[in-house]
Amino acid sequence: MLRAAIVFFVLALVAILFGATGFAGVSMEIGRVLLAVFLILAAISFVASLIGGRRQDYLP
Repeated sequence: MLRAAIVFFVLALVAILFGATGFAGVSMEIGRVLLAVFLILAAISFVASLIGGRRQDYLP
């Protein structure tokens, strides 16, 4: 998902260079949404790993 967000940001930069501002704006918004979703899911995963954690069972 992060890779897709980066691709849309790069696509937006290329579109701006060629003068396609409408397409660049749409591409930038898609990249922004994907980045926000990635960050939210990463934060949820981090908090879940802190709460749940991993128990280590040591064998005698």
